[in-house]
Amino acid sequence: MATGLNTNEWQAAGDLEIEAMQDLYKRMTTTCHKKCVTPRYKDSELTKGESVCIDRCVAKYMDVHDRIGKHLTSMTLQQQPALQNQAASDPSQAVGSYK
Repeated sequence: MATGLNTNEWQAAGDLEIEAMQDLYKRMTTTCHKKCVTPRYKDSELTKGESVCIDRCVAKYMDVHDRIGKHLTSMTLQQQPALQNQAASDPSQAVGSYK
């Protein structure tokens, strides 16, 4: 593979991504529910105000998640040449290597 990851590493990366998304969903659901839905349920459906609040809350969470993802990607791309140079000069210090 072009990136040098084996099948197990791809699987582990996929598992971590799923875990991260599950955590994001759980935190977003809990936070937006506490913020937008009153503790005493009067109706079986959300009110208009609760629906609008939840829509905005979820949109903010997703926007922040997207911004952080883009920032981390740019940081990784900036650090990649330095990491490659380090790995070339001292292979024992490369990420994922074993002594």
